[in-house]
Amino acid sequence: MSCHAPQAAPPAAQITSTFTLIRALGIVAGICGLIIVTSYQLTLPAAQANRRLATERAVFKVLPEAKSIAEFHIPPGGALTPAGSGDPPPGTLKFYAAYDGAGQLAGIAAEGAARGYADTVRIMFGYSPSCQCVVGIGVVSMRETPGIGDKIITDKDFIANFKALDVRLNDDMTALANEIKTVKRGTKTQLWQIDAISGATITSRAVGKGINDAAQALLPKLVPNLDKLSDRSKQ
Repeated sequence: MSCHAPQAAPPAAQITSTFTLIRALGIVAGICGLIIVTSYQLTLPAAQANRRLATERAVFKVLPEAKSIAEFHIPPGGALTPAGSGDPPPGTLKFYAAYDGAGQLAGIAAEGAARGYADTVRIMFGYSPSCQCVVGIGVVSMRETPGIGDKIITDKDFIANFKALDVRLNDDMTALANEIKTVKRGTKTQLWQIDAISGATITSRAVGKGINDAAQALLPKLVPNLDKLSDRSKQ
């Protein structure tokens, strides 16, 4: 049976040193956290203002005849209402009503998104109630390959797809009469088809899917209520 001498307690100086180090790390972490939170709070209004400005520019691009816009929401199971100051509940459909100089409805702008080649492609599209068609698109954000994927905003033939892209509803107004489809370049035969860009088919399809998914969700709930948006002076 062997005997071991009891281990000596750590010197008081070592305990104090460890405690001082932990306390110093805690103070540094607290200061860093405070700086991060303060910076976020200080820059949040500017970031929100920049996002609003970018959104307004996108709306005016896809509906150039518009002179003013107003944001509206359709919450799940709810009715069309003007956007409030707080965050809308999950699943809320958002869109922008655009008005001409006389206060009459010039069109509707909404966002669509779908996975592209490198990341999600987010686009804004303009909808004209008079023709029940998409009349313009703009990019909200994307990270597609420069010189290839970004042709969706430079290729004139591709942009021409959205001068009158058919998004009519079916007879019972529950869905689009025809699904928006992106087809191989040069094979478009229907007004609801999109001619893809050669070499950028994946990005082209993302645009088509983004519009289709957004229109399928929004238009059946929006179109029956267009009379509520027709004259801004009455809102």
